[in-house]
Amino acid sequence: MIKSYFSSFAILIVFALIETALLSNIFFLPAIPDFLLLCVLYFSIRNGKVAGELTGFASGLLLDFLSGSPFGLNCLVRTVVGFLGGYMHRMMNYESFFVNFIAGFFATLIKAALIYVMSLLFPNYVNSYHIFSSVFALELAMNTLLCPLVIKLLRNFDSFIVPPRRGID
Repeated sequence: MIKSYFSSFAILIVFALIETALLSNIFFLPAIPDFLLLCVLYFSIRNGKVAGELTGFASGLLLDFLSGSPFGLNCLVRTVVGFLGGYMHRMMNYESFFVNFIAGFFATLIKAALIYVMSLLFPNYVNSYHIFSSVFALELAMNTLLCPLVIKLLRNFDSFIVPPRRGID
């Protein structure tokens, strides 16, 4: 179990660096895909609610340190997404392309809804998405389309990410 958490955290660090150091500096992209959100979604679907919450919190903490967002905002959002994704543990066929599209779509909508609620509570500190803007639509489309690819990539690391099952479930 410890090996899977450390492996998941290492993967989150790599994707956080790609997202914040490389993709955020491409000027012609108005929005960037949220690879960390998709990773948290995969970890939670594969390992359950606790793993989803832990990886969600860790990815949010990384993103809070690497970005200019208010400290704790990404931790909260990604922990909730990890918990909800973990709710689908063993109920969702993560190998289906169509299901992965839907999972990426709803994870992005949940993220946007949570950030919107936080912007209502803390209007001076949190900038929310404009739901009908082209920037949000582009991020939603990129996350939806890239979710099956990220899941396919992460499936190659299942021997490190998913702990071996013990006993009968």
